[in-house]
Amino acid sequence: MRQMLIAGTAAVAVLAGSEVLSAQTTTIEIAPEQRTRIKEYVVREKVKPITVRERLAVGATLPADVELVPVPETWGPSVSRYRYVYSDDHVVLVEPSSRRVVQIID
Repeated sequence: MRQMLIAGTAAVAVLAGSEVLSAQTTTIEIAPEQRTRIKEYVVREKVKPITVRERLAVGATLPADVELVPVPETWGPSVSRYRYVYSDDHVVLVEPSSRRVVQIID
């Protein structure tokens, strides 16, 4: 009985760990023409860049004091659920509920 409990606990830990890992590495695919449209938008609209002390990378979590901006409709439905920041000449797409970076557009 004790061995079954230990094995069950280990299985739950493995599953929980894999969910955390997959949540940390979530990325989205953005077509090259959509990337161009997004970059043209930030230039045309003169989006003010922000400075973030933390290293921005896919999977990183942005601090609560970083203001996330809603994604414009013109960027397309595939990214409409995200928010973004513009920093260091990069558009950084962020999952708003977790504040995790899901894509960085150069």
